[in-house]
Amino acid sequence: MPKTTHKKIAILGFGREGKAVWKFLKTSPDYRGTEIVIFDHNPKVKVPGGARAILGKDALQWLHGFKLMLRSPGIPYLTPEIQHVVEEGAKCSSATKLFFELAPCPIIGVTGTKGKGTTATLIYNILKAAGRDAYLLGNIGAPALEALPKLKKKSIVVFELSSFQLQDLNRSPEIAVVLDIFPDHMDSHRSFEEYLDAKMHIARHQTSRDRVFYASDNAYAAKAANEGRGKKIAVSADNFSLFTPEDLKIPGAHNFKNAVMAATVAKALGAPNNVIIRVVKKFTGLPHRLELTRKIKCKGGAIRFYDDSAGTNPQTAAAAVRSFSEPLILIAGGKDKNLDYAPLAEAIATSSNVKLVVLIGENKNKIRAELQKIKKVAFEIVEYKTLPDAVRAAYQFAKRYTLTAERSVVVFSPAAASFDMFKDYADRGEQFKKIVRGLR
Repeated sequence: MPKTTHKKIAILGFGREGKAVWKFLKTSPDYRGTEIVIFDHNPKVKVPGGARAILGKDALQWLHGFKLMLRSPGIPYLTPEIQHVVEEGAKCSSATKLFFELAPCPIIGVTGTKGKGTTATLIYNILKAAGRDAYLLGNIGAPALEALPKLKKKSIVVFELSSFQLQDLNRSPEIAVVLDIFPDHMDSHRSFEEYLDAKMHIARHQTSRDRVFYASDNAYAAKAANEGRGKKIAVSADNFSLFTPEDLKIPGAHNFKNAVMAATVAKALGAPNNVIIRVVKKFTGLPHRLELTRKIKCKGGAIRFYDDSAGTNPQTAAAAVRSFSEPLILIAGGKDKNLDYAPLAEAIATSSNVKLVVLIGENKNKIRAELQKIKKVAFEIVEYKTLPDAVRAAYQFAKRYTLTAERSVVVFSPAAASFDMFKDYADRGEQFKKIVRGLR
């Protein structure tokens, strides 16, 4: 971004990314003498000493008069208050847009509904192991603006991009990676069409010199890839031979697809096969994504507990269910995102190993109503008010199946957001792990 002519800048949201924007503006000579005002819905958010701030649920109503806003991903671009001042001539930017304008090196952008973090991390790990000066940024890595001083022309950035970061992005990465896309965040986006349109920005502004790798078996990923002029590279796990699902330490067909995508991108960038195979085989996954939390030995066998708290929509929970063949107890429920739970019900209906579904949270009745439509598969549904009670009930139930099956699994994959009972999905996952570690 050229030297600013704006005398007043609004930082919208003062979480992790908003703090990085503040630091960037305060240390950049281009913004010396600029008045910076922090806006946040949280009246208790901590702001730097001496900083001007407008806090509270109605904070954005005071945006009039600002000509430049720097938006955090947690505040949607189409928020009415933002759009009103945009219509009056204000510019809405973001940390992501600033980074894309200023980065001196190629960017690998990774998007999709789920699997972004796993795929981006694997690409980064492979490139680092291959000797590249690689950086992992975005939702899964460090705040992007903080990395700018370290970047050189020969560096390469792996950037995880959400729909909220992409929605008003007017540049696409030189290398775009599009994973499976399906409905999500319908509590923030007005429709699936709007959500998909946001995702399309990852390829929409590419030139003919750029490349886009996309999941070939997902129609929406293909549609997003075809939006721009970059070279289209379809990626499929079918007939892939560099490694097998059994080589991975993380379970599930969806994780194999993520690994195949990461390997394909890294190979196209010159990573040797032996490096790719070594990194993929060593990768143990990310926290709260089908993370093995504990194995408890009991009479007849053992019970394994998996933390999949990052599974915040029905398709992700469905993928978790399909990742196991042994008797399975699913703990699900949370804050609804205006999603359809039929995909989860379908996965349970076609998986004869699901024996019990333990429901908690604000949307438990909505999930129950969908599960009760299943006629052919026999499984129980119970409800609890708290996560500790749900985990203890799942544990007692799982013990029954170890007597005959020798093993069983308890999977915490909520299929919903966390904000009804927890700070965020990570807080929810940590609390689950703490409860499991305390089981006797």
